[in-house]
Amino acid sequence: MKNVARSALALLITMLGTFPLIADDSETNRFTTMPPKEIRDFEIEVMEKIADLALIPPEPNTSPLPKYDYDQLDYGMTIGIARTPGGRLWACWVAGGDSPAAYFVLATSDDNGETWSKPRLVLDSHSKKLPRPRSILVGNLWTDPEGRLWLFFDQSMDMFDGRAGVWATVCSNPDSDTPTWSRPRRLWHGVTLNKPTILSSGEWMLPISLDQRGGFGPFKGCFSKLDPHRGANVFVSGDKGDTWQRRGKATFPNPDWHEHMVVERNDGSLWMLARTRKGIMESTSTDGGQSWTTPVASRIKHPNARFHIRRLRSGRLLLIKHGDKIDSHQGRVKLSAWLSDDDGKSWKGGLVLDERKGISYPDGFQAEDGTIYISYDRNRATDGEILLARFTEDDVLAGKLVAPNSKRKLLISRPLAKRSK
Repeated sequence: MKNVARSALALLITMLGTFPLIADDSETNRFTTMPPKEIRDFEIEVMEKIADLALIPPEPNTSPLPKYDYDQLDYGMTIGIARTPGGRLWACWVAGGDSPAAYFVLATSDDNGETWSKPRLVLDSHSKKLPRPRSILVGNLWTDPEGRLWLFFDQSMDMFDGRAGVWATVCSNPDSDTPTWSRPRRLWHGVTLNKPTILSSGEWMLPISLDQRGGFGPFKGCFSKLDPHRGANVFVSGDKGDTWQRRGKATFPNPDWHEHMVVERNDGSLWMLARTRKGIMESTSTDGGQSWTTPVASRIKHPNARFHIRRLRSGRLLLIKHGDKIDSHQGRVKLSAWLSDDDGKSWKGGLVLDERKGISYPDGFQAEDGTIYISYDRNRATDGEILLARFTEDDVLAGKLVAPNSKRKLLISRPLAKRSK
């Protein structure tokens, strides 16, 4: 990794204008006579080397206070939530901004989400020594069948450098007073926002998005060799996460952030739902994810925003979407929960988890006792709240909270930096 950093920084020096000071006249004149295409190729080469700085693994910060205490935070966008074998809840959210300023903050609850700790883990890979911001913006938390807690995250220069990269750090003692996290390892390019799905084969399937739009801003045109792999990819592991292999991908019209999720239907087919600028679209695979049908618009109507779908212990599918009807929505408002007994052909319920505006990005899981936990955010740049809804399938079917321990709008975190000024 040191050689990667040295190579990128050496080319950076060239880009910043010191090149003529160290080059002879013939080398300088090469640029004055170079055709525009060759100049552009050189610019892309330099930017790709700068993007190599995102290949350096970040160091998990397990002692983030006081630097990352709530009075130092001013933004909140939820990433994910998970439960450990001992019943501890872990929540992860983005601080800094939905921008190149992004980094991850994690906190815990040992009383079923009623109260939450101060930040216990931070992943922040920014450095004033870098030529461009290095961000950690997309990821999720997942407890695997072995009881290990996985934190998936992406790392990229700027917001997206055309390649980015999915990383994972694993905690084998997430219920401990002093949890320890493995050194992050890079799984592939792109980003992962949603949890893996455990297939009937026993394989773990991880959704990985390699943005179809390519690099943003100064990284436009970078990593064109990856173009054949751009889309909503699926990776599988047959060895409990030790290794991951790319199996296939779907590509979508009107691409935005894919944020795709996969559920296995009762007939063994795989159903992929993905976010696009036109709403949710879907694709199906009947060969384990190797090939996917041409995407079509979903009957689930939803804004250009994250949604959540998951198989429950009862066999039903859980859907979290915006709007109090399946076939309509009014934007990022009325976050609601739905159930399906027929693999998504029809939906029941419509429990509104939060009726307010500015709510988004649901993620969740179901505990062994049947309780469903959904985290989401509210007014990221102003209130910056990360919130929790705790409910049951009976609540969803009733359209209201009927279980004694169900609650809505539990506060996970709220940034206080703006409030303290």
